[in-house]
Amino acid sequence: MGSAAAAVAGEAIAVGIFLTPAGMAKSLASPFWLLVVWLAVGAMTLSGALCYGELAGRFPSAGGAYVYLRECFGPRTAFLYGWMCLLVLDPGLTAAFATGFAAYAAYIFHWPPLIIKVAAVAAIWAICVLNIFSTRISASFLRWITWLKFAVLATLTVWALVFRLGSWSNFVPFVAQRPGALPLAPALGAAVVGAFFSFGGWWDATKIAGEVRDPGRTLPRALVVGVLAVTSVYVIISAVFIYLVPIEKVASDGTFVAQAGEVLFGPTGGIIFAAIVVVCVLGSLAAFMMSAPRVYYAMARDGVFLKSVARVDPRFGTPARAIAIQGCIAALLAARGSFEQIISYFFFVTVLFLGLTVAGLFVIRRQPRPSETIILTAGYPFTPIAFLALLGIMLILLATRSPREAALGCAVVLAGWPVHVLSPKLLSWIRKRRAAKGGHDVPG
Repeated sequence: MGSAAAAVAGEAIAVGIFLTPAGMAKSLASPFWLLVVWLAVGAMTLSGALCYGELAGRFPSAGGAYVYLRECFGPRTAFLYGWMCLLVLDPGLTAAFATGFAAYAAYIFHWPPLIIKVAAVAAIWAICVLNIFSTRISASFLRWITWLKFAVLATLTVWALVFRLGSWSNFVPFVAQRPGALPLAPALGAAVVGAFFSFGGWWDATKIAGEVRDPGRTLPRALVVGVLAVTSVYVIISAVFIYLVPIEKVASDGTFVAQAGEVLFGPTGGIIFAAIVVVCVLGSLAAFMMSAPRVYYAMARDGVFLKSVARVDPRFGTPARAIAIQGCIAALLAARGSFEQIISYFFFVTVLFLGLTVAGLFVIRRQPRPSETIILTAGYPFTPIAFLALLGIMLILLATRSPREAALGCAVVLAGWPVHVLSPKLLSWIRKRRAAKGGHDVPG
């Protein structure tokens, strides 16, 4: 169970903790409300993890949410999930990573806003080209990046507390918002989105269900332990940040590690820590863009996705079309939107599918329990109901805070419906025309 719990924590504690706490603190301008948001989103994540744990036990095969949606709601819903990943989630997350990279690089090189945009787009296309031509990124390098990430967070915490480099007066007033803060409702909306982004990825740990021994019992426990560990880490790191940097002195939504490093070690420390985060974000960006397109390939083999998108390039052996589509949309998002706008674009529909996946638990409970070793969701049906209720609140916050981005994400997903209906008929018509002319069959 230890390895699986570590996988959950490793998926969640990615680059979000480097990119969101400062923006959350700046929006809320209150240590108390920042703590409330972390605990509330942690509780919501825990309830969702319990539901995913039962689903993973019932369907112990690789694929995660794609498998659960297929089994609960059929291949069309699974197709829309893949469509969402291709055109919304994956390019949106890619753009968010690239924007975070550019923000920290700008801290080092003092770039103006235009150059920050250019750097984000350039990073996306550099990684795209790398993944199209070759995916031989060293596993040892990626492990080194992971340990470096945890080393930065541990250094910030231990060094600050041991040498008393901050001030506990930064927590006063504890509840009241500082002057100039956003009104509480929109501030909570912005902070909840940031916190959920930081927790994001815990559900991806269920994709390894086929490789875990006794997943029906191991994964539910690992998900619970992992989520509790992540919540504790985020509360501690946010507290250390406020201890080092007063909320009113937050300079940027995305560079809190650099600001904290400057307090710890002076201007040189800020630059060094910013450079470390740049390397970590680039590593996460490369790993994500290397793995994400493989989902489309797997779904195409399952017969529920466009094979032309997931087709492997004969020369390089990589899903070049999927990578190129992901890169084009991500570059557009990075060029036109802010970090928060990018998150709003992909998070609304991601939360929708997350809720739909958990709702599938009510559908699947009508079927016989396949094994006595499966750990059922504690507190059912109240646990999934509570999770869906909290997701509903988050959807309202997202829709009211960024209605244009949320609507755009939904429109892109709904565009996949006619594609799923018409593409088989279109391909059949093309095959018949080519066959009538004596041509070769068109591969799907």
